Order: sequence, then structure tokens, then C-alpha cells
Amino acid sequence: MFADAALAARIEAAEVDLCATIGRATPGGVVTALAGGAAVLARPGGPINKVVGVGFAGVPSADELDALEAAWDAATTPVRFEISTVIEPALFGALIARGYRLEGFEHVLARRLGADDVATAAPGLTVEPVTAATSGLWLDLALAGFGAADGTGAEIEPQASDDTLRVIFEDFMRVDGLPRWIARVDGVAAGSASARFTGGVTLLCGASTLPAHRRRGVQRALLSARLALGAADGCDLAVVTTAPGSQSQANVSRVGFAVVYARAVLVRPTPAAS
Repeated sequence: MFADAALAARIEAAEVDLCATIGRATPGGVVTALAGGAAVLARPGGPINKVVGVGFAGVPSADELDALEAAWDAATTPVRFEISTVIEPALFGALIARGYRLEGFEHVLARRLGADDVATAAPGLTVEPVTAATSGLWLDLALAGFGAADGTGAEIEPQASDDTLRVIFEDFMRVDGLPRWIARVDGVAAGSASARFTGGVTLLCGASTLPAHRRRGVQRALLSARLALGAADGCDLAVVTTAPGSQSQANVSRVGFAVVYARAVLVRPTPAAS
């Protein structure tokens, strides 16, 4: 799949919707519109603290960047821009001139959705939507899965403590329009995932597998279930973001996803950390 500026802007708009929705659902969270994107300041130390979707509607002015940086400095939170590489390069130059540092890249992968997308799973694997009765189980699975990274790929997300992760996932659980699922292996809870269906795009997020159940098709089953639901919801595109060279990228590549562009991650440390 080829991503021109129009397709990249559509994907980034879906990412803005996801991050802004989570930010607004977070107690004390602040979401600020910025140059066609959004600056989301949610929980201290959380992965949702970022500026996304910027660069398709011009470059933020110096005054806008001054105000953004002052607000995030007051919250002792580094300003983190995640910028699509499918934009004019002026934004990169403007941020580098202000002291932002390149920390790495994320891969954005996509594939088309259609009538052929139906839920499948290997024998012994089942996927179920989260209910009120299993919401706590989903939280435990997510915490255990994310707390035991598989060690692959160039991870650049901020490392949150266990206590911070719990609060972040509790914030996720309050968001309307962010359905969640649990995967089981022979009836035993093994993995968790979530998704957002917005603007005809299925955004895959929040997937993790307990270490004891990895390499058994858990993530593939969760992928298949979410793709089928996205197609049924009328989405024509599915998108996932991974660390370059990670096991997650390998997993989604096996079901037809391809890298359509990267996001550069530029961070301005707080003055105390400079």
C-alpha cells in the first residue's frame, strides 16, 4: 500500500482522535489544538503525553510553541512530538532549532479491510469482548503483558512505573468508544487488546500477551477479531503503530500489514532535565 499525503493525513487524524479522546477522559487531562493536530497532556509519565497530527496544516508559530512549552514545563513533562515523515520538512527544522532531539522512529503499518476479513483463531484459542464482569481481568492482563516486554525492536515509548501503568489503563477503561477484548488459550486468560473505530479507520492498540502464552497465536487471534469487527463497522482501513523491527511488527506483517510511513519522535527535555 502506498501512503500519499492524503492517506497519511487521514491516518494521523484518526490518531489525533484516539489520543485526544483518552486525554479528555483523563482527570486533569488537557487537549490543545495545534496546527491541525493536538497536544495531549494527560497523566505525568504516561505514553499519551504527546503532540500528534501536526504538519499537515502548516507549522506551529513561535508563539504557539512558546505557549505549549511553557505549559508542559509547568507540568515537568518533556514535550514529545510524533511527526509523520509524509510532511514538508520545515517542521523538523523548526523544532530542532528550538532544542528538540531526535529520539527514534515508529513504524505506521496499514492494510485494507473488506468482506474477506472474518474472525479466525487457532484451535484452543478464543477471543471475547470485555464485560463488566471481566473488566478487572483485562486490566490485570494488560498490566502483566506490558510489564514484560519481549525485548524486540527499538522501543522508544516512555517507561512508566507499574503504579503509573495501572492508573493509565484505568483511564483507558473509562473511555467511550475504546472497546477491549480478552484472548484465552484452552480457557485460560492469555492476552488483551483494544481498538478504536473512527473515520473509517480501525486503530489497533493496547495489545499484550502474557509471557507464558507467547508464540501461540494469541496476538493473531486478537488481530483477526478486531479486523473483522472493523470491517463490519464499515472501516476500509486498519492501522497499527509498532517499534521498528519488533515482534509486534512481525505479527501484523503476517496478516497483510505493510509499513506506509514512519513517525519521527522529537523530544524537548524539561529545563530541569537539560
